[in-house]
Amino acid sequence: MHVDIVDLRAFYASTLGRLAERSIARALTAVWAPLASERLVGLGYAIPWLDRFAGDAERVFSFMPAGQGAASWPPQGPSANALVFDEELPLVDSSIDRLLMVHMLEHSENPRETLNEAWRVISPGGRLIVVVPNRRGVWARFEHTPFGSGRPFSRGQLTTLLRDANFTPGAFADALFFPPVQRRFAMRLAPALERAGRRFWPVFSGVIVVEAQKRLYQGRPVAQRVSRRVFVPVLAPQGASLGRGPSVLGLHPAAPLDKMDRA
Repeated sequence: MHVDIVDLRAFYASTLGRLAERSIARALTAVWAPLASERLVGLGYAIPWLDRFAGDAERVFSFMPAGQGAASWPPQGPSANALVFDEELPLVDSSIDRLLMVHMLEHSENPRETLNEAWRVISPGGRLIVVVPNRRGVWARFEHTPFGSGRPFSRGQLTTLLRDANFTPGAFADALFFPPVQRRFAMRLAPALERAGRRFWPVFSGVIVVEAQKRLYQGRPVAQRVSRRVFVPVLAPQGASLGRGPSVLGLHPAAPLDKMDRA
């Protein structure tokens, strides 16, 4: 289940959220290889870091999953944000150079299908960067942050998923070594704890960051998906019943009326 967009925005507007954003940005910098005139897309809730890393990109888009909801972005100018289904991105094949996933893979209904779709839209030699909660970290155990929901991953699990989707994992980085405590004195110690954690307890980071490259030389199995999700607008007109009103009662219009009478 995705975290609601309102809760995400509220968290990153808080002091603890800003500290988390800076810590993850430092980890992203460690794996962010420069790409000339790149086409960058953020999937999930990547807005805080798109603002930081979008300066050299040719174009930037933000995609947010339907289960989460979307917010207008950027604040000024035309909107570059869209509500999408993560297994059917509204992009043609090999159309982007870098895809940044934050608050996405841990909530995905089918992580392999999500990564397969990412493989489809990333160009040859393009990069995928994934940020997920660490299974060993304390942030995955507290529900007052967005990293406390969904399924956390270990490095081994993340590597296996990426390889199954024909990505080659490259550089790893870690972030959020300080505890997710909202008290002032604890947040004042966060920078010092972050530096100490990188040195003394790196395996207990709050999130794992990995950069992976699209792999082309290995064949991909041809398989047809069992089912496809179909979205229906909430306010779509459903018509009116001409009989005794089975549709009004929430029943299928073709349901026999005598069964309704016996009920």
